[in-house]
Amino acid sequence: MIPTFAASHVQLSPLNRADGSVTYTHQGYTIVGAANGPIEVQRRDELPEEATVDVTVRPATGVGGVGERHFEAIIHATLRHVILVHNFPRSLIQVVLQVVQTPGDASHGDKGILSPTGYGHVQTAFNLPLLPALLQAAMLSLLSASIPLSMAYVSTLAIALSSNRTVIDPPPSMLVKQQADGEEVISVHVLAFSSHGDLLVAESEGEFDLDVWEEVHDEAKVFCCSSRDSSKHDEEEMDIDDGEKEEGLEDKLRGAVGMHVRRELGWKEGER
Repeated sequence: MIPTFAASHVQLSPLNRADGSVTYTHQGYTIVGAANGPIEVQRRDELPEEATVDVTVRPATGVGGVGERHFEAIIHATLRHVILVHNFPRSLIQVVLQVVQTPGDASHGDKGILSPTGYGHVQTAFNLPLLPALLQAAMLSLLSASIPLSMAYVSTLAIALSSNRTVIDPPPSMLVKQQADGEEVISVHVLAFSSHGDLLVAESEGEFDLDVWEEVHDEAKVFCCSSRDSSKHDEEEMDIDDGEKEEGLEDKLRGAVGMHVRRELGWKEGER
């Protein structure tokens, strides 16, 4: 496994007129997400025993197409497992995800590959690399809006190379079909894991066998949830020092949310 752990930037509540919002930047993708709810729902969309979840993905330029509808279906199915929808019958929880920036490189000129989802010239031959950023922005928007959830989740991208290597969270430069060193990307995978360590999302593109998928799953889980996995390993083996836990993607995002909460509650410290 080759993890990159690229720096992510999270800004919670940048929008004043939304119940919750986030600006999420990772690996060249920038997403602005907004969440509102529970709010009134149109009667034709009303569900008698649970909340209606509405997800909208807007491209950076142009009008949304088939790619956006596909992403919306995946995110909608994921959020319905995460939000406590039965707590808010006959209401609407709305999530809007605006793509602001993608890792297109103007220096490549016409060599850029036109994304089938309408995001301009992007140095990738695959459709899925945008999905982890959208999933993460949706999750953080719900947290910002204080919408009750049964769990949180983290998502990452993985690629399998022709040399039997697996790269977790690859940079955009590795998402071309043919690498500069002659290696070929044979498959791309998006996985999301819940705060309980369970697999929530598994989307794949390309050619691969079960052995490759299992390796991708195991390495992606370590990448996302390594701190929790390390602590379980410590309890079982009792041969690892307390300070030698790896920090997973979940811990990084948890730290960003915690910092925002401490900053928002800073006024209470002044009263003491």
